[in-house]
Amino acid sequence: MNPLLQILLEDAFWSAIAATGFAILFNVPPRALPGCALAAACGHALRSWVMQLGLPIEPATLLAATTIGFLGFWFARKFQSPTAIFTVPAVIPMVPGTFAFRAMLGILAITNMGVFGSTPVLVEAEVNVVKTGLILAALAGGIIAPRLLFRRQRPVV
Repeated sequence: MNPLLQILLEDAFWSAIAATGFAILFNVPPRALPGCALAAACGHALRSWVMQLGLPIEPATLLAATTIGFLGFWFARKFQSPTAIFTVPAVIPMVPGTFAFRAMLGILAITNMGVFGSTPVLVEAEVNVVKTGLILAALAGGIIAPRLLFRRQRPVV
């Protein structure tokens, strides 16, 4: 199967389903659910595609979250709703749960090992902590990018 078609059929579809579920959980108005699903599908599919092209997960997440941020900004204007209604449920499928879980398992393993045998486990745990932090920062930065670029300048006084 064509890798791009597989991304569209699997990755985009399931991320849209997950985002719609979180949107329903957060009491997003029903008229905004298609926007949440479309933003999640586009963002997650874009992240998977650029990762297949060789980009690491952190910058790929930043690119995808920025895309979600701009789509959320556009949907917010179209539906006269807050941007967070569209962006927050759309980025939740990209939250780095696996890296955070591995980091916590590594930290727990270090507490049981002792000083001398824990160096490889410590390095792996640190890598997972840094990846988790960078991915979360990329999600936050991507969501707020349109707001930073298009905010209206107000007079200081």
